[in-house]
Parts: sequence; structure tokens; C-alpha cells
Amino acid sequence: MLNFNPSLIIPELFMAAVLIALFVQCLSDRLKDKVSWIVGAAFLGTLLTAFSPTHPQFMFYESFRIDALSQFFKTIIFLGLTICAGNAIRIRSLSNANRADYFLFMFLSAFGLLLLASTVELFTMYLALELASFSLFIMLPLRNQDLGAVEGTVKYVLFGAVATAIGLYGISYIMAGMHTTYLRELLGMEWSFAQHPMAMIGLTLFLLTFLYKLALFPFHFWAPDVYQGASNETATFAATMPKVGAIVILVRLMSFAPGIEVKAILAVLAVVSMTLGNLIALRQNDVKRLLGYSSVSHAGFVVIGLVAGGAYGLAAASYYALVYMLMNLTIFWVVTRISRDEKNVLITDLRGLYSSSPILAFVLAVSAFALVGLPPTAGFIGKLFLFNTAWAEGFQWLVIIGVINTALAIFYYLNLVRHAYTLDESTPSKINLGPAGGSVALVLALGVLYLGIMPHGIFNLLLHASQGLLS
Repeated sequence: MLNFNPSLIIPELFMAAVLIALFVQCLSDRLKDKVSWIVGAAFLGTLLTAFSPTHPQFMFYESFRIDALSQFFKTIIFLGLTICAGNAIRIRSLSNANRADYFLFMFLSAFGLLLLASTVELFTMYLALELASFSLFIMLPLRNQDLGAVEGTVKYVLFGAVATAIGLYGISYIMAGMHTTYLRELLGMEWSFAQHPMAMIGLTLFLLTFLYKLALFPFHFWAPDVYQGASNETATFAATMPKVGAIVILVRLMSFAPGIEVKAILAVLAVVSMTLGNLIALRQNDVKRLLGYSSVSHAGFVVIGLVAGGAYGLAAASYYALVYMLMNLTIFWVVTRISRDEKNVLITDLRGLYSSSPILAFVLAVSAFALVGLPPTAGFIGKLFLFNTAWAEGFQWLVIIGVINTALAIFYYLNLVRHAYTLDESTPSKINLGPAGGSVALVLALGVLYLGIMPHGIFNLLLHASQGLLS
């Protein structure tokens, strides 16, 4: 039945109201550049979602599920949107006439991700993903007619079209093999090649769509070009928010506990993704391109939790989604403020940062340590959760390779810190950070440290949510 209860979808209704306001603003020539209110709106959405009901309930003919997992991911989507919007308020590569349009598509993409967090029917997932993706396609090339931005967008669109087509093809196989597209019904079925080969092929194909969004090898080719070509503010959004949406769907799909064949494929892809991403990142000079290959490596770490499976593994992957988002938002906040005339930042541009802005140098160091996985940061505890569950499930070899890759990542992440705390021959000009910019940078750094020191509250919530998926 329809079962429409507005009190259960307050975050979505609030976002719809914000989108209507932005659309009206786009139609007015006088209001197009008055966009500072959206940061407060996104933060209000975070609060509304954080205190929304989490008891499992279905809506819209059981295609939409409200539960602890969906509300957690919606909360961090709103939180990430708040930071991305605050970061993009100062963007100078847009004319005043395009500002409202830019934020309309940013919030529309986030709206698609909100829907994605609660969808529990395969075709509905597909439609929500397309809403999030097409809005992002429009945002990416908006960089003062920069050809690199256009090139990155074209690659993202072409690879994305192939990935979504493969996913749609996979749905047809699942539907033919299992005769349903509802996760609630699929969860209780046997998922093995021996019992349902057609459905297993379909599930594998459908997983590939979201592994593309996660930038896992071999679907990673778009990430470095998109990060490098897009404006710093747009790259911040593209590097974080779509990954969160992909992880929530991967967590729901892996709750099926598919056979060892699918897990073996994912484990091999995780190993190659971690290793290849780290090796190529060692040779990068452009910081955003380096972070692009870093994301390829981190996608492999997320998949470790998915391969391990079970309540603990799915909770570890979900926790790492929050950690990954916060680490990258933090370092991109620094990159955006270091950039002069919104140009890409090279590693050599970081030299002497501690002299020109001690706050940004400290925040850069915290985020770099977290991306490596050093204690007491969130990156360390996030990887520890992933490694623990994989080891307990018999994937010791995968953990060993993950540890080796963590050690390999030290070289290029700490190289950023080394340059930031190396005195430049010339006196670097001071960076005018401003009270708001400095305060947000410190709050982000403290958040990275807090999640590394006090993870148990959030992790226990996710463990309970994952157990609810499997029951």
C-alpha cells in the first residue's frame, strides 16, 4: 500500500522546499546572487534529519524504507552538503547570474542522494541515482570555459552512461532470476551461482554501477580527470557526496550475503584498486589529481568491509563512509583556501604554508595523517574496524595487503605535510583566511580527531542498524 506519512520524510520534504525556493530564485535577475542563505538551510536539514524517526517503516508501496541506516546516511549527506555549500559560497569562477543555478543543481544532486539512502527497490534506486548524477554532470564543467573541466565531464558522462546501462541490464537479470526487485523479498532468497546463476550475474552487474561511483578499479578512470578539471569547490562535492550515496546502496546489496564468487571478485578489485591508486598517486604533482588517485585507493578499503560482510563488516563500511567524507572535506577546504585565483594547487605551492597560515598547515597535517590512517585520527580507527572484521572472516591476506598499502600511502600524504612545514626561500604571502574560514577548518580537524578517539557511539548505532538489515 502507499502508506504516506509526511512525518517520516521531513528531510526530503524540507529539501524539496529548498529546491523550490532556489528555482524561484533562478528566475529572478535581482536574486540570483543572493545565495548565502543556503548554508543555513543545509545545516537546518542536518538537524532535522539527526532527530528524525529511525524505527523501520516502509512507504510508497514498500519501495522506500525509513530505518537507522537511511537516517544516518541522510544526516551525513546534509552535513556534507552544508560544508560543500559553505565552501562554494566564495566561488569566483561563476558569474552572479549563474550562482543560484549552480546551487540548485548541487542541492538537486544531494536530493537524489537522500532518496538513494532510503530506496529499497532496484528500479527506484536506479532513478534516484540518475537524479543525483545528471545534476552533477551540469555542475562539473562550470569553470570559466576551462577545457580541462569539459574533458573531465565528458569522460565522467561517457563512463557513467555505460555503468548505468550495465546496472539496468543487471536489474533485468535479477528480475528474471528472482521474479522481484524488492530488497525485502530478495534478502530471504539464496544467493549463489549454484542455485541462481542468472540472478548472481545480475547482482554483479548492478553492483558495478555503484562501484563506478565509488571509483573502484577498473571504473576509476574518470576520478583524477574530474578532480583536476573541475573547480576546487565543485571537486569537493564530486569527491565526497556521490561516494556516500554509493556506499549506502552497496551496504544494502551486500546484506544479501552473496556467494564466495562475488566476494572473491570484489576482493581482487579491492587489492588492485588500493595498490594501483597508491602507486600512481606517488607520481602526482597536482594535489587534486593526487587526491583523485587517493580516492581510488580508499574505494578498495571500503570494499574490504563489504567483502567481510555480516553486521560488523557492513557497519565498518558505513563508518568509513563518514570518515572518508570528513577527511576529504577537510583537505579540500584547505586546498580551496590555498588556491590563488582558483587555480589548481601543486604540491610545491604548499611550501611554507605554516608561515603563511599556521591554522591551514595544522588542518592539512591532520587530514593527511587521517588519510594515511595514523592514530589518533578517524582514518586509523576506520581502517582498524575494516581490518578487524576482514581478519575475523578469514580474509587475512586482504588485510595484509591493506596494511602494506597503508604504509605505501605514507610517502605521498606526508609529502604534503613536509612541504607545508618546509620554509620557502622567499617569504610566502599571508593567506587571508578570515574568522569563518579558520573556524570551520578547525572544527573539521577536530571532527577528524574526535571520530578517531571516540568512535564507539556512532559505530554501535551503525552496528545496530546493520543487524536490522540482516534480520
